[in-house]
Order: sequence, then structure tokens, then C-alpha cells
Amino acid sequence: MTFTRLLTPDDAPELAKIFTQNREFLAEWDPIHSDDHFTVERQAALLGQAARNHEDGASVPLAVLDPDGRIVGRLNISNIVRGALQSASLGYWVSRSHNGRGLATGAVSEAKEIAFGQLGLHRLQAETLVRNTASQRVLERNGFTPYGIAPQYLRIAGRW
Repeated sequence: MTFTRLLTPDDAPELAKIFTQNREFLAEWDPIHSDDHFTVERQAALLGQAARNHEDGASVPLAVLDPDGRIVGRLNISNIVRGALQSASLGYWVSRSHNGRGLATGAVSEAKEIAFGQLGLHRLQAETLVRNTASQRVLERNGFTPYGIAPQYLRIAGRW
């Protein structure tokens, strides 16, 4: 089964729909978004920028797919740094209706293959909130090593 595929600007309508359906669910784990974030136009603009960043080698924007190939989430390999570091950050989410089915675990596994294979990176890191045990389990299943707590590192749900 394939868990991911590259996102394109053509995915904007489906992504806007799934973001809207999961707005409350994701609010606890995401930065605060303005209302326009949930529109097709804004998603198209963001996906256009993601495509340019991908072409420049700065990120890899991926859709998380259900077994039927429908988009049910998003994964991004971002902040790709070359040189001595050869590192990137990983962020992901799966819709509430598809949580607990192994889709995030499979998508993160494929992201690791891309990062360490195709991109030739040395390090891939992912940050979670301390209380996000479900996401931590996904990372554990994929061999990530917890390495500490970074207080006030990200602004999520309006709080550092």
C-alpha cells in the first residue's frame, strides 16, 4: 500500500475540504489559522509555494492517503538543510476520521525512505507537543529517538 504522494496545486479543493472538516480537531495541534486558510484559493496558493519550494529542494509536500488513494492528511518534509547538517524537519497530520488506522505510521515510514534515500539526508526530526502521545507513538514505531523537551519552541494553538 502507498501511504503518500506528492501534493500539487490541483489538490487545493480536496485539501481545503479536509482542513475545514478537521478545523476543530487540528486546532489543538496547529498554529492559529485565519479563516482564509480553509479556502480553496489559500490552499492553492500554499500548494503553489510548496511546489516551488520542492523544486528548489527546500521541502517535499506530501498527501497522506487512505487505502482507496483519497487524501486524508498532510505530511511535509521541510527546512531541508544541506552542507554539514544534511537535515530536515517532519510535520504531519491525519484527519480525525482516519486516526488509529496506521496511516500516519505508514506515511512517516515513506517520508523516512524519501529523506534518507532520495534526498540523502543524515537526520530527520519531528517535534510534538508533550501531550500528543498518539503522534509520539507514530514516531516511536518509525524508530525516532526522543531527545528532550524544548519549552516554548513552537507557537501552537496561540501558545508558546
